[in-house]
Order: sequence, then C-alpha cells, then structure tokens
Amino acid sequence: MISAGEFRNGVTLEIDGQVVQILEFQHVKPGKGAAFVRTKLKNVINGGVVERTFRPTEKFPPARIDRVDMQYLYADGDLYNFMNTETYDQIALNSDLVGDALKFVKENEMVKVCSYNGNVFSIEPPLFVELEITETEPGFKGDTATGASKPATVETGAQINVPLFVNIGDRVKIDTRTSEYLGRA
Repeated sequence: MISAGEFRNGVTLEIDGQVVQILEFQHVKPGKGAAFVRTKLKNVINGGVVERTFRPTEKFPPARIDRVDMQYLYADGDLYNFMNTETYDQIALNSDLVGDALKFVKENEMVKVCSYNGNVFSIEPPLFVELEITETEPGFKGDTATGASKPATVETGAQINVPLFVNIGDRVKIDTRTSEYLGRA
C-alpha cells in the first residue's frame, strides 16, 4: 500500500476501482487545519485527467501495469497485428485501442504493449524514430530570415513540420511524443 504522503510523479495506483497514474502532486500545509496532498491523476485506461485531494494518511494499492515488447507486424483493415518475439504469440488490436500510436512506426518495428490484468489499454511507440521524407515542397534560399518550416510527409504517411533545407529522400529523426523534427539522421 502507498500512502498519499509517499506519492511521486509517474506512480500507478488503483483508486476507487480506477487505474490512475500520478501526473503531479503537491503537499499543502495550510496555516490553519490539517495538511493535505493535491494531485493531478490520469486514468490510464481512458486517458481522462482529474484533480483530487487526499489526506496524507490515506493508502492505496499500487497497480501493476505490464509492458511487453512486441513487434508490429501489419495492419489488416481495422485490426493491427503484433507478435511477442519471445513466445511468438500474436494478438490483433482494434484501431480504437491503437489510435495515433503507430503513425511513426513502420512494419516489423518494436513497440511496448501496455496491459492491466491482461486487458491491453495502450501502445507505446519508440521515443525516437528515423524515417525518410517522401513528400515535401522544395525550400528556396532567402525565403525567410530565421527558423521557417514547411510541411512534409514521412514514409509512414504521417505529417510533420521540417526546416526549409530538408528535401525528399532525406532521413530525419522524429520525437514520437511531440511529432517534432529533431534533425537529420
């Protein structure tokens, strides 16, 4: 059991039958009255964020989230197929569950499949990927004074903004959390 006084960012708990992750916490000691802990909690199943306060003595059981490395095999209509590379077990997940998680992931790349009590609730792509630019407008010298960007399409079909000097065929490094261009690969 974890008491509210021991809360830390990133800890996953089970509160009122919900599996939540602590995004932010703050210990508050008002001049009058008892101390309390103010938190911002994210429901890991549906993604909802809620603010809530607790007494420092309240205790909650930790939630065990299983993260398994799996290989993304292929998409078949609305189903995305993954394989555990150790046991060779395959699972097919619905597009509602996968969402935008695979917009920067090519076939045969590794992702983390997150589950709670055997129920898969999300896919975590690698933090950084290297992809090739397949479509973009040419940038012209002298278009701007500083830091202009243009839209580009990468080989998975996703859109990102890149600097003017990036051309078709260039390999770029992308942060999958922010869809941000990091540099040439």
